[in-house]
Amino acid sequence: MTHSHAPRPTHPSDSARPSPATWLPLAAAGVTVVLWASAFVSIRSAGAAYSPGALALGRLLSGGLVLGAVCLVRREGLPPRAAWPGIAVSGVLWFGLYMVALNWGEQEVDAGTAAMIVNIGPVLMALLGVRLLGETLPPRLAAGMGVSLAGAVGVGLSMSGEGRASVLGVLLCLLAAVAYAAGVVAQKPSLARASALQATTFGCLVGAVACLPFAGQLVGEAGRAPLPATLNMVYLGVFPTALAFTTWAYALARTTAGRMGATTYAVPALVVLLSWLFLDEVPGLLTLAGGALCLAGVAVSRSRPRRRPAVVAPLKEEG
Repeated sequence: MTHSHAPRPTHPSDSARPSPATWLPLAAAGVTVVLWASAFVSIRSAGAAYSPGALALGRLLSGGLVLGAVCLVRREGLPPRAAWPGIAVSGVLWFGLYMVALNWGEQEVDAGTAAMIVNIGPVLMALLGVRLLGETLPPRLAAGMGVSLAGAVGVGLSMSGEGRASVLGVLLCLLAAVAYAAGVVAQKPSLARASALQATTFGCLVGAVACLPFAGQLVGEAGRAPLPATLNMVYLGVFPTALAFTTWAYALARTTAGRMGATTYAVPALVVLLSWLFLDEVPGLLTLAGGALCLAGVAVSRSRPRRRPAVVAPLKEEG
């Protein structure tokens, strides 16, 4: 005797309900953007007591300890051999060189100038993704990045004021932008072979090893630094590094480098909001307009074109 199983009735809202594969990467990218924005506020405190290399090393050691503990609990193990080239390159360029260059650059130029230069990174990321990874640059993504870049320039100009800028500082921020873009593009292929946690953990450890020459500075400055500065350095390692870089890698594994880079243009807008809330820095009209442009550009770049309904040609009557 055969038993027939009737198909489960489909609820009308099932098709409209987003699948986890759709919203989880977007949520992960959102976590990254918020925590990276908070890093700018923490760097204000930690950077006053720690030199650029020592701050980068302390941040990476804090993040590496947390990530290593999570890896041991989850029994992740070592990444596959094929993933190591991308992890090593991203570790040196993004976790190491980018953090040192940005910390140093922000001591030589004002925050607005640094923000404008570093925001070249997502554009370079998209171009390198097209050139090296065979990604495409859809018109909506290009347009959205253009709008966001204009917004970032507006935020940068409004924050610059009468701040100082040196040739060395500009070059350091440009170096940070290039290292950021190259590191992300190098990490992308490794995520096809290693998990997001593995890529982040060992990339962080590679960056920490690259920053070991600053260990003497870190030990000396840690003994003199006020407690809030050290706590901010640890915060930078645990949240904007360990957690945010992992959620970034999770999202990057499920989309293109160009689209992920465009998402980071929300950071300047959030920095303005956080500075307003925690540092009592009231933004001006140009700052608010620039932040709004950043968010508008991200919305355009993340949107997908609507599919046009298929047009069925009418049948010709015979006779």
